[in-house]
Amino acid sequence: MTVRESAENLAVFVAEAAKAYDVPGVSVGVLVGGQEFFASVGVDERTVFHIASTTKSFTATALMRLEAEGRVDLETTVRTYVPELKLADESHAARLTVRHLLDHTGGLEWNLIDTDHGDGSLAAFVAKLEALPLIGEPGARASYSQAGYNLLGRVIEKVTGQLYEQAVTDLVLTPLGLTDTVFDLDDVMTRKHAVGHNRDADGVLHTATPWKSYPAGTHGNNPGGGAVSCAADLLRWARFHLGEQIGAAADVLSPQARRSMQEPKSALRGSTLGDAFGFGWFLNEIGGVRTFGHGGSGNGQFSELLVVPEHGFAVVALSNCAPEGYQLNQDIVKWALEHYLSVVEETPEPVPYDAARNRDVVGRYEIDAMNLDVADDGEHLTLAVGIKPEIRAASDTDMPQDYPAAAMGFLAEEGDDYIITEGGLKGQRGLFTRDANGAVTGIDIAGRLFGRVG
Repeated sequence: MTVRESAENLAVFVAEAAKAYDVPGVSVGVLVGGQEFFASVGVDERTVFHIASTTKSFTATALMRLEAEGRVDLETTVRTYVPELKLADESHAARLTVRHLLDHTGGLEWNLIDTDHGDGSLAAFVAKLEALPLIGEPGARASYSQAGYNLLGRVIEKVTGQLYEQAVTDLVLTPLGLTDTVFDLDDVMTRKHAVGHNRDADGVLHTATPWKSYPAGTHGNNPGGGAVSCAADLLRWARFHLGEQIGAAADVLSPQARRSMQEPKSALRGSTLGDAFGFGWFLNEIGGVRTFGHGGSGNGQFSELLVVPEHGFAVVALSNCAPEGYQLNQDIVKWALEHYLSVVEETPEPVPYDAARNRDVVGRYEIDAMNLDVADDGEHLTLAVGIKPEIRAASDTDMPQDYPAAAMGFLAEEGDDYIITEGGLKGQRGLFTRDANGAVTGIDIAGRLFGRVG
């Protein structure tokens, strides 16, 4: 296949998929055989999107540069750098290390939901972490935590004496020539940028506000999810992590240190996102090849970056419509893997409905921000996910619609792994967790633990 044919095929698929999902803007980049291909609808490869949690790969890389320079020790407690840190349990705070935060084994719940905006600084966010629930001992198990990466951002501030955003720019973005990867909305406004959209209960699209997932001028969630970037920059970012000499790459991290970030640090079980965490990456095996990557969901905007090291391959998908943008991005990634590498990810089928088995897991599960309800409708086990009503009612910002009850099922006759088979979360896999006595105490989805409350 010629370069021109590859580019044309990508453009045709992206256009058709965006139309099928009714997504107004999508930007896609593919790196294969040392060549870059881009395709887009309504935007181009330099249009910036809020990439949300894909930011974590930048935060982790900045930390690893500080570690390589001897300015941070991953095995040292976080309090060595942030002595004012307080958590719900004093012993937990005293034992928490930088490594625990990097590989999501810190035992911190997903995030702190704070209706008191304060001054919006990262320091103010960290000062409130005493209110964050703890879900396990440091190092005991992996559970994806936005709060943990925000705390890493405060470590970066303390070590460098700079605000997080400036430190990451100096440590990573500027040396690598990532000129359209920014944080501040003033920088966004001077670039071509996508506008997020949410679909209301009637299916009508409307502009999502605030532009990010939180009001302009607040910085507390930037290390875990505040970066803005474009398809062109994210392919350049992938090239760097593939070991290429991009800009002053050697000054940022050695190829060996970059590869170490892609090695398993903590295990995930039963998750669509991967089978392990590296540092700043989800690690996964798809169709027999190893991959690393990260995705993000903002307010009506979604990002996805997946890299296949053994093939020097990467794919980026950015979209601006909720909830369909997530599924669109997944379809684009799957198409690119199959089209360019002949790598196909098989979707497993659930076992037949079993009412007696289902009764064991039916109930409500929660994190600070969201409720997750598992029910039995008489034909299927179902899962519904929604923002807590009190949080939605107290917020003066736009929020996406909840995910209504959708069919799910167990993946084997025995065990607790499941798959969602319809709706906006179709294809997501996870598992129910049990205590030593075998009682169901939680459900893992999207790499994070929701505790059972009813």
